[in-house]
Amino acid sequence: MIRVAIVEDEEMYTATLKKYLAEYEKASGEGMEITIYRDGDGILEEYRAQFDIILMDIEMKFVNGMTAAEEIRRRDSEVIIIFITNTPQYAIRGYEVDALDYVLKPVSYFSFSQKLERAISRMRKRSAKLITVPVKGGVKRMDISDIYYIESQGHNLIYHTRFGDTVSPGTMKAAEAMLEDMHFSRGNKCYLINLEHVDGVKDKFATVRDEQLLLSRPRMRQFMQDLTKYWGDLK
Repeated sequence: MIRVAIVEDEEMYTATLKKYLAEYEKASGEGMEITIYRDGDGILEEYRAQFDIILMDIEMKFVNGMTAAEEIRRRDSEVIIIFITNTPQYAIRGYEVDALDYVLKPVSYFSFSQKLERAISRMRKRSAKLITVPVKGGVKRMDISDIYYIESQGHNLIYHTRFGDTVSPGTMKAAEAMLEDMHFSRGNKCYLINLEHVDGVKDKFATVRDEQLLLSRPRMRQFMQDLTKYWGDLK
């Protein structure tokens, strides 16, 4: 099921986009779950990284599409944004919020379907590498490659990532199950390490992005086997 948000203040264009999504769904066999917002403030109020694709009008009365997209990007680095606009020069600013594309009004089905297909293709490529974790006030999506290691502290997990640390309630056992077959290995009872970011092992410590993570004696052998296999698979 592909979760799509339409953020559009003109009823005519909302109806057109819904119609085109239904046509694409019928032709492609893709399931669509569609949510409608009449302004940028509506989607921002409810945003919890719950959409795969956002079709965003730029010119709206209260919170315009560019402002809304900037705030959404601060909360969700992965959602695909396509701008719907009368004015192409506004859409060109889309690179500032990593928008995939823009569709000019009046919207034609052919142009729309081509851009939607591109969006779905990107989404599919990303989906195998994304996880969603609970955080205070909602959820957060992150790319597995951005995770350096996961640390267990009490009833929480700390995801140490390229963008900083994220605290999430959970257990190490659940994290291991979620990341099974994703080249992660336990260094000790407190660390689940992404082998992609291991630079080396020396004196019972794994070097992960300039941090030294202690490897426990019971887990050392399995960790070294996992790391050797991962490095071998890269050749």
